[in-house]
Amino acid sequence: MPNLPEISAMDLGALLCSRVCHDIISPVGAISNGLELLDDDSSDAETKEIAMGLIRSSATNASTKLQFARIAFGAAGSANSDIDTGDAQAVAVGYFGNEKKTTLEWTGERAYMPKNKVKLVLNLLLISLHAIPRGGNIAVLIEDPNGTPKITVTATGKNARVPPVLLDFLSDTYDEQLDAHAVQPLYTLKLAEAANMEVSAVLKDEAVVFTAQSAV
Repeated sequence: MPNLPEISAMDLGALLCSRVCHDIISPVGAISNGLELLDDDSSDAETKEIAMGLIRSSATNASTKLQFARIAFGAAGSANSDIDTGDAQAVAVGYFGNEKKTTLEWTGERAYMPKNKVKLVLNLLLISLHAIPRGGNIAVLIEDPNGTPKITVTATGKNARVPPVLLDFLSDTYDEQLDAHAVQPLYTLKLAEAANMEVSAVLKDEAVVFTAQSAV
């Protein structure tokens, strides 16, 4: 396992909050803009209908992102509890429904898995989005969920690359100050560490394959 940078629980919590807020600010701001259009007495019927459409879609967007964050970053139940992978799949499908350029495929038997391993799957999905900045397809495969799980996330798209910050963490070469951009891969690797799993990322042609499996 890589030697991850030291960070206090307070700082990690603050950076994760910033990460979640970054996702939510945009749809909430769009709702506010839609409400302003509705309150504008000069808006015609067509404009008000457009505003309502904006409010509806943005509210759905915000809701799906919050549901995803609840499992990916939050407690999502009591400590050390298991999580239904079907619930994780549902929130992931909702989250990716807002991604215009990227599709999601999820394969694997539905099962209850330890919380940190399910959270690891969702966080690998977030990292995989940065592996294909121009969009593409992301495929999730969970093997042997009731025994010794192996998680494979394959991100396929043009200009695919292993996210630089993750690569630095994996190779123990990260030497910058931790910020809200770095917290995603850091938290992912800390989840893997807590779940006694090792994460690897390999570039194969136009795909990046992320793998998490039990540490030897």
